[in-house]
Amino acid sequence: MAALSGNKSMAAALCLWLAAFSFVSYRTAAEMRRFDQPTRGDGTLRFLVVGDWGRKGEFNQSQVAYQMGRIGEELEIDFVVSTGDNFYDNGLEGESDPAFVDSFTNIYTAKSLQKQWFSVLGNHDYRGDAVAQMSPALRKIDDRWLCLRSFVVNTEIAELFFVDTTPFVNFYYANPEDHVYDWRGVNPAKLYTSTVLRDLDSALKESRAKWKIVVGHHAIRSVGHHGDTLELVHQLLPILQANDVDFYMNGHDHCLEQISDDKSPIQFLTSGAGSKAWRGDVKNLNEERLKFFYDGQGFMSVQMTRSDVDIVFYDVFGQVLHKWTRSKQLHSDM
Repeated sequence: MAALSGNKSMAAALCLWLAAFSFVSYRTAAEMRRFDQPTRGDGTLRFLVVGDWGRKGEFNQSQVAYQMGRIGEELEIDFVVSTGDNFYDNGLEGESDPAFVDSFTNIYTAKSLQKQWFSVLGNHDYRGDAVAQMSPALRKIDDRWLCLRSFVVNTEIAELFFVDTTPFVNFYYANPEDHVYDWRGVNPAKLYTSTVLRDLDSALKESRAKWKIVVGHHAIRSVGHHGDTLELVHQLLPILQANDVDFYMNGHDHCLEQISDDKSPIQFLTSGAGSKAWRGDVKNLNEERLKFFYDGQGFMSVQMTRSDVDIVFYDVFGQVLHKWTRSKQLHSDM
């Protein structure tokens, strides 16, 4: 009975947490939780994308955060997307870990960044208390924070589908080295990943959004240190191709890059340069489809209307490194 009472209390706390959101959350036939994110109502959507950042301001995290605040103010952004590896080196130790405040609340202090942050878990997050990052307790500390395993954000102009990619990667099970991964809620992994894929496929098929964006931590295609994630190439990519996804956004490789798919209009956009970068190694992969690569720190902005999207990559000084535009009406890109 005590366990049952505890479960009821936990469920009640979760309901109160979700009710406190400034946007509406609900479920459809698919099991991915959905959130309605309000926008400015002028037919535009603007947000920043950053990944691999949580180092208590070190390795230029604070400098990147400052420039994010400046660009965020210029663009009047609606929210921020985090592509995972939110807290180094080994995630959070628990809900009261001061690293949450030291690496998030006290770093992203600009007024323009006091918007909703939508986050996925990375492999470094799984090395700590992964469940803590999804806890309602963190929203009591900083109400910008939302991190779940897999979920959907509806903005009317676009839908963003957040996918938990770490459990797909066989290496973390076969060669954990000295790390202990928090697989609570994930095992058995094969059942978990097949459910994620099924629910994502259903959600994408149901979507009537003009733009479809999928966000995960691990790259599908990359020329950076980690290269392609073969499990995602074989299991996730076919679902994206079959459902007219426009963009796959990720972190994991500590760089900025854009790669085109060879079988669909999908653009693979890596924004994993929120702090430590400069790995100095580039793989001889995807060279014929590579549009842009930068090995240093920085972040990405996305500006959208129903007909156009503008992608811009910035370095640690806020200088523009690369721009790319696509029009849905003209079916052209630059």
